[in-house]
Amino acid sequence: MTKKPRVGLFVTCLVDMFRPTVGFSAVKLLEDAGCDVFVPDNQTCCGQPAYNNGDKADARRIAEQVIATFEEFDFVVIPSGSCGGMVKTHYADLFEGDAGWSIRAEKLSAKTFELVSFLVDVLGVKAVIAAFEGAITYHDSCSGLRELGIKSQPRKLLESVDGLTISEMKDSDVCCGFGGTFCVKYDEISNKIVSKKTANIRASGAGTLVAGDMGCLLNMAGKLKREGSDIEVRHVAEILAGLATGPAIGEKR
Repeated sequence: MTKKPRVGLFVTCLVDMFRPTVGFSAVKLLEDAGCDVFVPDNQTCCGQPAYNNGDKADARRIAEQVIATFEEFDFVVIPSGSCGGMVKTHYADLFEGDAGWSIRAEKLSAKTFELVSFLVDVLGVKAVIAAFEGAITYHDSCSGLRELGIKSQPRKLLESVDGLTISEMKDSDVCCGFGGTFCVKYDEISNKIVSKKTANIRASGAGTLVAGDMGCLLNMAGKLKREGSDIEVRHVAEILAGLATGPAIGEKR
């Protein structure tokens, strides 16, 4: 019998606080793909907010905790291109000059993957068993696309969902204006960016917006709601796992 890969699921702060369904969806998808999934209780933030604001000392302390928590697993899987990009591409910078921690960071980086990328690129999943009636449009989040090369993978699996059609929006790979603390520091610029994004979302004709990053989804869902749009917003994991049945992101439960 082939040994099942032991996967440590890094849930992320936003999923934990705002959308636990994404975590449950990730577990289902991974288990359906033949993995043993573990969700360590002591996991916290990936350290990206501190890192992006120049606080490398706190970012490093957080990264040390993440490494110690997840290095025992065969793989680390994250339902977020943003957090996945932090661990996979930026942890090395935090430990430059420290041989011991650098090696541990590099080992963790090598086995860390965004959820859909892991399913398609590592496990070779070609289709899922799920149904969703209607047209969706997909937003390519900046970190997932530019740091991790996530573009075709979610579309490949979405195309296998019964009843679902993809209606591509204009400039699907252009930023939504969230950018973590960018939307707080530069709120007027952020609002102009997300206004262009929601115009493209509406023009696609799709009834549902889908993406793989909760930060982007919360930002776009909030703007669509303020504009009076009835377009639903969902994480790609919810669609692929067949768990997109409850209130959409930004709706009251």
